[in-house]
Amino acid sequence: MPMAAADIEALIRAALPDAEVTITDLAGDGDHYAAHVISASFAGKPRIAQHKAVFAALGERMGGELHALQVTTATPA
Repeated sequence: MPMAAADIEALIRAALPDAEVTITDLAGDGDHYAAHVISASFAGKPRIAQHKAVFAALGERMGGELHALQVTTATPA
């Protein structure tokens, strides 16, 4: 069963409470999403570490309930 965008956002916010999260359904099928995550916790971390933090928030759902997630991260301006 596909994962709802609101569930993805909630999981990311639970792991990164200060995050601004925008979820976009890329294919309209509930399986292919893009997540744009802005968090102060990303400051000083390389991009790969930022992305790992987002994927860690989703845990084992990646590859199961959630088929594909394109991630972009940033720190607050």
